[in-house]
Amino acid sequence: MSVFDHAEFDNHESLHHFHDEKTGLQAIVAVHSTALGPAAGGTRRWVYNHDSDALTDVLRLSRGMTYKNAVAGLQFGGGKAVILANEDAPKSPELFRAFGRCVDLVGGKYVTAEDVGCSVDDMRYVREETQFVSGLPQVGADAGGDPSPWTALGCHQGIEAAVKARLGADSLQGIKVAVQGVGHVGLHLCRMLHEAGAELFISDVNNDNLKMTTDEMPATVVPPTELLFADVDVLAPCALGNILTSTTIPRIKAKIVAGAANNQLSTPADGISLAERDILYAPDYVINAGGIISVAAEYYDNGSEDDVRADVGRIKDRLQDIFDKASDTGRPTHELADELARGIVAAARK
Repeated sequence: MSVFDHAEFDNHESLHHFHDEKTGLQAIVAVHSTALGPAAGGTRRWVYNHDSDALTDVLRLSRGMTYKNAVAGLQFGGGKAVILANEDAPKSPELFRAFGRCVDLVGGKYVTAEDVGCSVDDMRYVREETQFVSGLPQVGADAGGDPSPWTALGCHQGIEAAVKARLGADSLQGIKVAVQGVGHVGLHLCRMLHEAGAELFISDVNNDNLKMTTDEMPATVVPPTELLFADVDVLAPCALGNILTSTTIPRIKAKIVAGAANNQLSTPADGISLAERDILYAPDYVINAGGIISVAAEYYDNGSEDDVRADVGRIKDRLQDIFDKASDTGRPTHELADELARGIVAAARK
């Protein structure tokens, strides 16, 4: 099957496959759109069952980055990279230097940063080979560093907006929140939720992540197979995507789905299913834009940490506008967000 016939192909501008024999690097870079600027999106290092799964992931993620960057008002188009992790190509400085050379070959059409499976230190090695990278160590009060705390901050504020819109509550005191995945973003989010008085339920496939979280704050550990269906007010997916499906949605008890994971909806029809069940969905690429807002400020050298905090604070207002429009029109929130993003990109192309 040609990539042009792939179910997730959405008029992507380019797709790049890379292999470095010395390090064993296998990577894919997808450039979905450069209408608003260079295609920006993090690099995910993950073990995929099949190469086709990696292709599906990078196509979906890159399109999501176009929408995310457009709604956030950034001078970035949408792109994404995946590194196919395996025992023959262990994580190493040499591997990320090789990946940096691959990014450089795309010629500035793609700007990378860290995502799942990558770190600030990894991006330092990428930077040795290319200038088209962000998410590097922070210098002074300038924007930069690990974008995860900013993603968590936007997600926390988005949960506040959703709780106000759906439950009529002015605070998170006593609100039950199930956080799926307590890695970099999830742990930061749990800290904020705990400080706000929320009751936490958590899951993770990594026991070290669970211990780190429960050592720091009260939280009920739930098996990963059960967390989606916990009897809570808010479900906050903060791991991988494709978890809101025709199989899982009928069993969800939460009144709100608002989390940091990308591509939470398996299909657009699943967004309609959530709305039909009166579950308020915070479109993932709107609520989780805090990280890329930090990355953009760092890359363009046009913002301080305080500026990033102010920009991330606008996520709450964007979601409130979407929630209000959904309430007024009866339309699903994901449709309204998609229309907004596509309209911004279309106007830029003209």
